[in-house]
Amino acid sequence: MGSLSLAHWLIVAAAAVLLFGAKKLPDTARSVGRSLRIFKAEVTQEGQDQEPPAAVAQGQLTVEEQARRLEEQAARLRAQAAAEARDKPVT
Repeated sequence: MGSLSLAHWLIVAAAAVLLFGAKKLPDTARSVGRSLRIFKAEVTQEGQDQEPPAAVAQGQLTVEEQARRLEEQAARLRAQAAAEARDKPVT
């Protein structure tokens, strides 16, 4: 019951492709990567008891914060466009 061999990883990868489809896997991997980066940033931020960098203290956002806000804005716009498309009468 040691580590997984190459054959085991290939079986896991094949099962993932069968379950999720080849089109969804890159998006899923990207989402997992973003989540891990956010988690890592939060964990390291909690461990620090120091003042924020000068740029953040002056009101400028970090790159991560800018990216998060842009992603939230994009999600709101997609939801708004989907709602408008649903409400638009078919001609």
